[in-house]
Amino acid sequence: MSGEKKNIFWAVVGTAALIFVIYYLSRHSQFIEILLLKSGALAPIVAIILYPLLAPTPITTDPITVVVGVVYGPLIGVAIAWLGNTLAALVEYYIGTKIHKVANFEKSKEKLPFGLGKFPVNSVGFLILGRMIPGYGGKIISILAGIYKVPIGRYLWTTAVTNLFGSILLSYGGFGIFKLIKVG
Repeated sequence: MSGEKKNIFWAVVGTAALIFVIYYLSRHSQFIEILLLKSGALAPIVAIILYPLLAPTPITTDPITVVVGVVYGPLIGVAIAWLGNTLAALVEYYIGTKIHKVANFEKSKEKLPFGLGKFPVNSVGFLILGRMIPGYGGKIISILAGIYKVPIGRYLWTTAVTNLFGSILLSYGGFGIFKLIKVG
């Protein structure tokens, strides 16, 4: 099988697997909560593993961050969320590099409408500010960084900084809200 046919084959297999995972998780959304509850002492490790497993899906990991902040306290919650989200971001970056290769992006980007091929994806400001868009900003920026072949060092430090900030906000926020509800 030629290199191009092999790339197309793996793109189809990957897309089919992704559709299956998305369908399954959308039908069984409580699965994640039950999995964490039943994991006992291993729940922090399971939570860290869940982040990169959910990376290729449109499912946001923000609720996991809130839950680990409430269950383990804000400090450990931040550590779990930061590590998990950073691993997830690396998976998303990797997916972007594969899209770059399969789509032959260097040739295709010149033909993109509205000047999208000239996006400043390589800039530190774009990488940091784009990840701060609530919900899917981080996923989109990670995939774009892979597609545009942002140097891994720059990508990692900007991702680590923004993931730390987001982990602090969600973990402490979830913990604080829980405390208010519990006291009230």
